[in-house]
Amino acid sequence: LWGRENSESFQSLKNGRANNYLQLPQDIVFSDVLNETVAWADIILIAIQAQGFRKFCKDLTSAGIHNKQVILCMKGLEAESGKRLSEIIKEECNATQVAVWAGPGHVQEFVKGHPNAMVMSAESHQLSVDLSATFSSRLIRFYHSDDLTGTEIGAAAKNVMGLAAGLLDGLDLGTLKGALMSRGAAEISRLVKAMGGNEMTVYGLSHLGDYEATLFSPFSQNRQYGEALAKGIPYPKLAEGVATTKGLLKLAQGHQLELPITEAVHSILFENKTPKEALTELFLRPGKMEF
Repeated sequence: LWGRENSESFQSLKNGRANNYLQLPQDIVFSDVLNETVAWADIILIAIQAQGFRKFCKDLTSAGIHNKQVILCMKGLEAESGKRLSEIIKEECNATQVAVWAGPGHVQEFVKGHPNAMVMSAESHQLSVDLSATFSSRLIRFYHSDDLTGTEIGAAAKNVMGLAAGLLDGLDLGTLKGALMSRGAAEISRLVKAMGGNEMTVYGLSHLGDYEATLFSPFSQNRQYGEALAKGIPYPKLAEGVATTKGLLKLAQGHQLELPITEAVHSILFENKTPKEALTELFLRPGKMEF
């Protein structure tokens, strides 16, 4: 398990083999030497903040991961470019065997033995099948997918919908979450299709399947962030959906698409609109055919 030498959380985990969520067994080896850790591994699992990923990939280049299997376990888009994380690691590290692990569930539930289903996605069908078999257990049932575009966009975008859900909770408008779920999935499906992915992937585990854990769970940091924002309360933890909102709109502009819910969340986060004002405008838009 690699972590940065100057990371307080890594050092705490290394010294105590536990954090607020889990207890680690004694046979796990800790290292702050990236090349050494990567050289040891057959499969590399990466879970860091999405906005720091490109810089991290530059650090990875000297480690030589060209022939390694890499699984990205975080969700997000590069805010400034809208690029998917698998695109970034391919650009920076010449990685050829890249998969994305996505789907519902929170660590607080997994450590209690509560099972869930998730999806392993890669452009190579065989890679997604092999990795699904490797990591399947009584705790997680894996489905596999070869729609990497749809999986990554869906997984990243559900955090934006989580922010919107929190905003609704903060305004005591939770009854609108049904509309948010259906219309949110619809707008992200249009984007995935425009990008060449399978529009039905959005209705699978990486996006719609993760809504329960993101739009309703007390553990969802994006939902908590949105609720705190609507109530005018500071929220100290990372909410990946904030930066993802920028990335999604970058992609939408490139494909000449409207993403009404994403645009409303963006206007609250970055354009000084009040949550009540933006969400009222959103739900007063003219009616249209549902399908």
